[in-house]
Amino acid sequence: MFYREANRSARAIFPCAAHVCAILASGIVATALVATGLLAPRAAIAQSNSTLPPIVVSTEQQRAPDAPVPAAFGPPREAPKTASEMDVTGGEVNAVAVTRPGEALEAVPGLIVTQHSGEGKANQYFLRGFNLDHGTDFAITVDGMPANMRTHGHGQGYADINFLIPELIGAMRVRKGPYFADEGDFSSAGAAHIDYINRVDKTFAELTVGSFGYRRGLAVGSLPAWSGNILAALEVTGYNGPWDVPDDVRKINGVLRYSEGSRDDGLSVTGMVYRNKWTSTDQVAQRAIDEGIIGRFGSLDPTDGGSAERYSLSARWAKTHEAGITRVEAYGIRSRLRLFNNFTYFLDDPVNGDQFSQSDRRTLAGLNASHTFDHRLGDLPSETVIGLQSRYDDIHVGLTKTAARQYLSTVRDDHVREGSVALYAQNTLRWTSWLRTVTGVRHDWFAADVASDTPANSGKVQSGMTSPKFGLVIGPFKATELFFNAGTGLHSNDARGSTITVDPVTKIDPLPRSPLLVRSKGAEIGARTTIVPGLESAVAFFVLDFDSELLFVGDAGTTEASRPSRRVGVEWTNRYGVNSWLAFDADVTFTRARFTDADPAGNFIPGAPNAVASLAVVFGEPLGWFGSIKLRYFGPRPLVEDGSVRSKASALVNARLGYRFEGGAQLQLDVLNLFNAKTNQIEYFYESRLFAEATAVADRHVHPVEPLAVRASLRLPFN
Repeated sequence: MFYREANRSARAIFPCAAHVCAILASGIVATALVATGLLAPRAAIAQSNSTLPPIVVSTEQQRAPDAPVPAAFGPPREAPKTASEMDVTGGEVNAVAVTRPGEALEAVPGLIVTQHSGEGKANQYFLRGFNLDHGTDFAITVDGMPANMRTHGHGQGYADINFLIPELIGAMRVRKGPYFADEGDFSSAGAAHIDYINRVDKTFAELTVGSFGYRRGLAVGSLPAWSGNILAALEVTGYNGPWDVPDDVRKINGVLRYSEGSRDDGLSVTGMVYRNKWTSTDQVAQRAIDEGIIGRFGSLDPTDGGSAERYSLSARWAKTHEAGITRVEAYGIRSRLRLFNNFTYFLDDPVNGDQFSQSDRRTLAGLNASHTFDHRLGDLPSETVIGLQSRYDDIHVGLTKTAARQYLSTVRDDHVREGSVALYAQNTLRWTSWLRTVTGVRHDWFAADVASDTPANSGKVQSGMTSPKFGLVIGPFKATELFFNAGTGLHSNDARGSTITVDPVTKIDPLPRSPLLVRSKGAEIGARTTIVPGLESAVAFFVLDFDSELLFVGDAGTTEASRPSRRVGVEWTNRYGVNSWLAFDADVTFTRARFTDADPAGNFIPGAPNAVASLAVVFGEPLGWFGSIKLRYFGPRPLVEDGSVRSKASALVNARLGYRFEGGAQLQLDVLNLFNAKTNQIEYFYESRLFAEATAVADRHVHPVEPLAVRASLRLPFN
């Protein structure tokens, strides 16, 4: 959206030599100290034990009889290559109460997941000083399938995960930074790879009812078949919310999966179906609330909303043989999205209003293949992985002006065919039992063909980019490793912005084109330790820059210039399993995000958070009482470039209490926004015009946090 582009499109130049040299020097000095014996490696640290074991919370240490079995087939869980890389179990993800499926991703330390519209639109994501919009620069995959959409009708990298069923999550691999050769488009700030389970010990049905018309039914079951298992899940959800105009969410979600073997020697075939319709109360002008025109949960256009569909079929295969491990993933996805939004009310059209509709219909297919093999370089043990990734999107994307969901005119209509191929290689070399390096390189090639209703905006474009990666891991101390990483990455821009020539509204104004690929560059230094029994603690100091770019604005159908920017920060994460029934999780991230060029407007990046923190306590045994409480802090953000207008900070607490019975039955009570905080999910600052106003007014536009809500669940097992 136009009011988000100043933040979303901001990209920066490569880190200055001083930053890079300082970080690199730290790694060199540490290596020299070890090599000269001043930091002698512990003889007890054998090469096979040079990686640090993950901390597993009590919900996974002693799994309840009806709890899901963690995924046996998914990406390899190799040793961490950065201080900010980690694995999260399905038990950890599901241990805390969440308002919406997307919030399950807040198991990623430092990630904030919000919503500024109805419960069918993709979430808004914030990570490491980025307002990631609906997914730009944060790559999400579910069972090997990408959630981020290229050249999308609403925003580049749009990642809708409303089809996610949290109870099916077996594991989630979290990575941050452009340091991994197998991570490509949209992954510069971070990536989350979610794997579903293969089976459950007992079939179960669960019913949830709650405040504001919330109701959800879930059934999950599995049975042996052929040489493996069949897993089936069905979810039906309805929700009105606290809004004066009810959301009227009508969602159905299904999964059918066959799997056999293990992640290194097995296969799985999965089909998914998702459909959703909703009405949305988007962000509203703060002055409309202050002047009593609407209430806090009121709407300024009751016809906003949308519908979404997603159908997918995917397969995964792995084989271990004398030459190593070969893995292949293939997928096909068919999706449809229709959105009706009105963010400025009567600013552009005083008669009909400013509602517009965005449509996105696409078919995409992809293939990921890799081969991992162990070998020796001289006398040194080494592991190398080589891989191929490809994807093709066939897209019909449109932008029209509407009033009360009725068609008025077409802004632009396009048929886009976009494909990419990437080759990568990565080598892990163990110099000693306490020293290893990770060196990788990746080359991406993109091509797109745009057929526009305005012939001058049609065209073909292609681009390639090579991204080197390097990591150094030192473990001279007991149960502690030091990390240094540096690398380059990328994200793709909307292909329509790379072929545009004239303004789609005036049809005459010449417009600059944006590059198809945009470079990111970053570095990180950090440490991870498990020296305290039961505690895994990691700290990372990072810098991440993007090249200056032009970014296509999906809401307006044009491109808009951005400015170079830099984000420098520190992240501290802690997971502490006290005993079999008690665990703590505490994370905090501080980031300085600034434009790096000179501009009288200022150098603050609108929407960029400088502080994010969370604290969770989880307790419970496999039988009997269990529960959790989690505090999430979302710090204030500048809303304009000079920093004169800032958003409110928010602190939300969700709690859970439940009881597990013998045989697998379970009762659970979730309390969301426990202290009924009256704050906002999201805030923007831009010009709009209400019906009775003569001119545009610059104002805050907010989407409030839902008030205190209660949801009760009953789970019953079936033999």
